[in-house]
Parts: sequence; C-alpha cells; structure tokens
Amino acid sequence: MKSPRLNEKARKAGVVSLIALGMGFASAAPAYADDLDADPAPAPAPVQAAQVQVGAITSEGANPAAVAACAQFAQVLDGSAQYYGDFADSLEGSGYSDPAVASSNSTGRTALREAAGISMDAANTPGLPPDISDPMRTWSLGATKLLVKMGLRIPGDSLNGTATEMNNQATRVQEACAAAGTHA
Repeated sequence: MKSPRLNEKARKAGVVSLIALGMGFASAAPAYADDLDADPAPAPAPVQAAQVQVGAITSEGANPAAVAACAQFAQVLDGSAQYYGDFADSLEGSGYSDPAVASSNSTGRTALREAAGISMDAANTPGLPPDISDPMRTWSLGATKLLVKMGLRIPGDSLNGTATEMNNQATRVQEACAAAGTHA
C-alpha cells in the first residue's frame, strides 16, 4: 500500500498557511496574568469621549426648506448606498441562491424601501424648489423599482441600469442643493 502524496500545489498551500499562522502568532500581543491582590486597586472611571457634531457648510441665505430636505436626502444616500453596495458585492460572483446574497438582498431591500419613503418625504417639504424635489421623487421611484427587481431576483445588468439612473438623479439633487446654498 502506497502512502498518499500531496500534490505540489497542496503542499505549497500548506506551507504558506503554516507560515502565515506562525506570523500571526508571532505578532500577537502577549497576555499577562495579574497576581490576585487581597485589596485590588479600583478600576479607573471610563473616559467619555466628547461628541462633535460636524455639519456641512450651508450658506447664510440658503432656503430653509432646501437645507432640511437636502440634509435628509444626504442621509438617505449614505445609508442606501452602503446597503445596496453590500448586496451588489455579495451578488457579484454568486447567485441569488447563496445564503449571503439572500441575506444582503433582504437587508438591501429594506434599506431601499425606507430610503424611498424618506426621499419622498424630503421631496414633499413645503417650499422646496422643483429643481430639488423633482429629482428626489424620481430617485425615490428608482429606489422602489430597484427593490422590486431585487425581490424578483432579476439579474445584475438590469439592476446596474436602475442604479445608474438613481445615481444620475442623485447627482441632479446634489447640484441643485449646492446651487441653493446647501448640500445633499
């Protein structure tokens, strides 16, 4: 009976893994045990970090409706981009049947549903100029369209087209907000 021989690739992969493991152990911080004292010193009080609110620069003459709506829309863009990006990354190279894709699909659709609603609310801000509100509404409809496509498990090219349309509308909103003296 012959002993099994590892092929060259498997042997090299094993060596690389052992080297990486050894480097990981070598760079790990050592742990030290303290002696148990009968009267241990009290632990220092936790340090509370100061909270700093950083807001975008808004011009003094900015339309208050634009400031409020554009700020809401900026938050919508940040959140929905993160969750949809996670979904798109997990879908790339896998199919909808992958459990990781299914999970990020569900989370992404929930985020898009909320984003569409908040965007539409922002677009309906009283006194908001149409050059800001109209692309917000169109973006909201695009978010709804995208979440439906995700729910129906439509392939990537169709998703990419809708995402591109949404990005174009977001750019229009951002430009209009900047022209109004605020940001999105």
